[in-house]
Amino acid sequence: PDEDGDECLPQYRHLLSPDLLAGQVAFITGGGSGIGFRIAEIFMRHGCRTVIASRNLQRVSEASKKLVAATGQQCLPLSMDVRQPQTIAAAVDEALKEFQRIDILINGAAGNFLCPASALSFNAFKTVIDIDTMGTFNTSKVLFEKYFRDHGGVIVNITATLSYRGQALQVHAGAAKAAIDAMTRHLAVEWGPNNIRVNSLAPGPITGTEGFRRLGGKFAEKSDLFSVIPLQRAGNKTEIAHSTLYLASPLSSYVTGTTLVVDGGSWLTSPNSFSALLGIASSSAK
Repeated sequence: PDEDGDECLPQYRHLLSPDLLAGQVAFITGGGSGIGFRIAEIFMRHGCRTVIASRNLQRVSEASKKLVAATGQQCLPLSMDVRQPQTIAAAVDEALKEFQRIDILINGAAGNFLCPASALSFNAFKTVIDIDTMGTFNTSKVLFEKYFRDHGGVIVNITATLSYRGQALQVHAGAAKAAIDAMTRHLAVEWGPNNIRVNSLAPGPITGTEGFRRLGGKFAEKSDLFSVIPLQRAGNKTEIAHSTLYLASPLSSYVTGTTLVVDGGSWLTSPNSFSALLGIASSSAK
């Protein structure tokens, strides 16, 4: 069972060794809420210290207090904008000053909404590309230059299955995430000799997230659309965090350049219902 909001799990049973990430440090963008928050918690429950970064310092500061109280591990909240490399560089410098190392990067910062391409402004499309695609590259490159090039590391990019079939009302996010999946493969090839593994993780519909609320999750629940998913339900944040834990840990030490789809088989079977989705879409996005 998972918590619906951005709260730590009241109970947790380790399926893997509690010291799986002992002594390591993870830098998590978008770590103050949703999937990023749960990834931080699960990592910390496995011995990892974390840095959670987003534009909203108050949000990550409050999240940090919850995470430390629940896990007993250190968590450093930092403010930065993935679209601005200079703010990333300052945040990474502060993280290295605090912990002297960064072993794992989780690129989780993202922005999305439902909108038909015909109503999508040029600026709205560019904004999603800037946050998702450029933000992933910017943060990965800063970490490479400041630490990973000489010490190795692991990068996990949170992407999506939207581009696999051409999901209605999602041209902006689908294009952005498809680019990240390609980036994952390119960087895995180029940075492999530096002992850097780079993988993507593509979640399906995940309850208790901003994406679930914005992208029609409640609508799908009420309409019984999840019954067409092979596993007959939406996923939860802990399931995504456990899959991310696998990709970030020594369990996947020979895995790089791949995308792990964690969606209960959803993209294989779920209807691409343009007319139904249109009822909950933004009429325009500026």
